[in-house]
Amino acid sequence: MPGLGKNAAWILTIILCSFVLAAGRSPARTKFSFKPAAQNPEPAYLGFDRNEYPGDSYLPALKQSFSFVGYWLNAPPGTKSNGWAGRRAMLRHNGFGFLVLFNGRISAELKRAADPAALAAADARNAIEIARREGFSPGTVIFLDQEEGGRLLLEQQKYLLAWVDEIISAGFRAGVYCSGIPVEESHGQSITTANDIHDHAGGRKIVYFVYNDVCPPSPGCASSNLPPPASASGIEFADVWQFAQSPRRKDFARACPANYNRDGNCYGPPGNGEGPIYLDLDSATSPDPSNGRVQN
Repeated sequence: MPGLGKNAAWILTIILCSFVLAAGRSPARTKFSFKPAAQNPEPAYLGFDRNEYPGDSYLPALKQSFSFVGYWLNAPPGTKSNGWAGRRAMLRHNGFGFLVLFNGRISAELKRAADPAALAAADARNAIEIARREGFSPGTVIFLDQEEGGRLLLEQQKYLLAWVDEIISAGFRAGVYCSGIPVEESHGQSITTANDIHDHAGGRKIVYFVYNDVCPPSPGCASSNLPPPASASGIEFADVWQFAQSPRRKDFARACPANYNRDGNCYGPPGNGEGPIYLDLDSATSPDPSNGRVQN
């Protein structure tokens, strides 16, 4: 370098090189930066459903864990009466969202029906009348309970689609509770009830509440502030997922983790009642899947 001795030039070169290396290691120049853990883009809210109304005294404790609750408009499957009737105001007062359910017809009934579509229209009108009486407004999603899995029979398909049409024509929204569990058919192929309905919906807007208590994808009887998203059920278009049933269905949930109670049930917090009550556990994309908190 001009004007510098060899030793001085050498020292200056070392200093400059050290500066360049230090600048290259500075945080402002690094190629890697800290990023927060990826967040699940799909919201997930925890809810529960059961055939029997839990009782007013349980509600404050249940609300600490659950955002929404299944609400039956008519007698739930296997029962002759409906303990949920007239309870909407109390549940709403305690802050719950709603998953409004209507118990439909099983295949044996539909096979005996002269006209499944006409029967469906009558059942839908009944569901709408009850929903209005209970204080649910047009725009509320009413889920038809379709318990039987696999591909729908022709009578089931006619019934379900006619029910959906009648619900929509009255200004409500139609939903269906159905299986998201694959059922094997011939030639090694499988079908889920949810996909079968979706494929035959003919453009109808249906909200899907699927059940799949097989582990995996189900986490079993696990309730937390971070429930699994509904799409993790295996049905990507599901809005609600029932991921655990009480009692545990051994044929489906045999591989689930040991987080069910010894009697096979999932239990909620005891609250001020006589003891804990068993529940089915649900996850949804909304804290009010039926939009049932809207006042008339």
